[in-house]
Amino acid sequence: LCCDYFKNQKPKYKAAYVYFTDYCPDDLFNNMKLYCAKYIQVCKEINLSFLPQEAQVFTFDNPGAFNSIYKPNSLDKMKTLETLADQLVTICATLDEYPGVRYKKDSKNMENAKTLAELVDNKLARHYELDDSGKKKGKTQAQLLIVERGFDPVSPILHELTYQAMAYDLIDIQKDIYQYKAKDGSEKEALLNEDDMLWVKLRHKHIAEVSEQIPKMLKEISASKKQPDGKITISNLSQMMKKMPSFRKELTEKTIHLQLAEDCMQQFSNNVEKLCKAEQDLAVGSDVDGMKVKDPMRTLLPVLLHPYSIHDKIRAVLLYIFSLNGTTDENLSKLIQHVKIEDEREYILNWKRLGVPIITESSIFSRKPTRRDRSQEQTYNLSRWTPVIKDVMEDAVENKLDTKEWPHQSECPAAWNGSGAVSARQKHKPNAQDERRTGSRLIIFIIGGISFSEMRSAYEVTQAVKSCEVIVGSSHILTPTSLLNDIKALGKEPMETFTIEERSNA
Repeated sequence: LCCDYFKNQKPKYKAAYVYFTDYCPDDLFNNMKLYCAKYIQVCKEINLSFLPQEAQVFTFDNPGAFNSIYKPNSLDKMKTLETLADQLVTICATLDEYPGVRYKKDSKNMENAKTLAELVDNKLARHYELDDSGKKKGKTQAQLLIVERGFDPVSPILHELTYQAMAYDLIDIQKDIYQYKAKDGSEKEALLNEDDMLWVKLRHKHIAEVSEQIPKMLKEISASKKQPDGKITISNLSQMMKKMPSFRKELTEKTIHLQLAEDCMQQFSNNVEKLCKAEQDLAVGSDVDGMKVKDPMRTLLPVLLHPYSIHDKIRAVLLYIFSLNGTTDENLSKLIQHVKIEDEREYILNWKRLGVPIITESSIFSRKPTRRDRSQEQTYNLSRWTPVIKDVMEDAVENKLDTKEWPHQSECPAAWNGSGAVSARQKHKPNAQDERRTGSRLIIFIIGGISFSEMRSAYEVTQAVKSCEVIVGSSHILTPTSLLNDIKALGKEPMETFTIEERSNA
């Protein structure tokens, strides 16, 4: 466009300032140099090809990437991975990090994480080949981990009871806008983002704490507006008028969240409360008392017999299948009939596109990954599950990631050697590892979408570790409903495969 504009005999402007939010392709740059170089005053790549969703969360605002990557015989899979790689480079450049790159090795022939890791590493090397001063940039104290969505299918499917995750699951919040009715019956809307400080303060708390704290806050505001001696003077009135805008803002924020918390609790009481116990038992593999769930079907059956929504039953069935690492074809057919989704079985079957075991032979038992022991951690009975990615974050900052499971695409600095060797050698110096990690960053990218519970984990680990900032991101943010719809949209493979084979034989 710039070149076309300056090809005119009498351009309106004498010069152009060109800023690219992403990497400028060589052919485009060469065209600009050839046809309009004398008109360009500034040409700069500013590396902003992402959305800073939250303080420690980024997305690429590209929900369509899920379909492009996981749909059978996708024609634009490689192009999508290339684009994601370019965008990940802009994240690193913005943070001024040149991280070591690692990926989660998958035993089920899922190569997306490895492919993306290779692309990112090559593009980072090219990006940092020469900096502005003409010097080659070395690796920084950062590590980038790349993992696929099938790595943890449980977290995005569970009913979460922390405020943010619960609200986006149970309430129809679109583009971070919460619509509600005020006490006077008027339609109102509120934007849930980083500018709402109360939202930032409460979003990762359990709904029980939120429901308790907001009414207390409202009482505190009301009390602070009253004069201690009850006397009204011109001076008092003047002070109150000065404070009124901030009072009004505080009151509005708290009223919004009181309403949102009430909406969440109403949905919880009506539909979710009884579901949660079964879901947690299936996900964790044990009950509240720590007793192992020996027969997951006994846990699932009451859910299937209760008049829950079809989506809620599908979620429970999936958790049952995930708990067993797959079920038999015969058992799956019975479950599908029971939930009455014979014509929509893709909700369940298509998880295998993500490398998640759905149908297995009864004689084959696949081993589930070992989890960190959290038996001593205090949790709510209906919130016992911990996202798998939190284990990874904690293992990474402690240098405990297994190099066989997490191969190095490129080596990280010594503090991130990932083998545990550094931390083992430094046991006699308890502070040495922390000193090496000071100011370091762990960046995690999940292919196929990130859930709110996984976003929360980044803040929790950063808060606990303090010397390492954890930043997480994906192509987009998931809710259980959006993920199920994405899974279903991957289509019916047998029919598609047949059609393609017919054409290839023709």
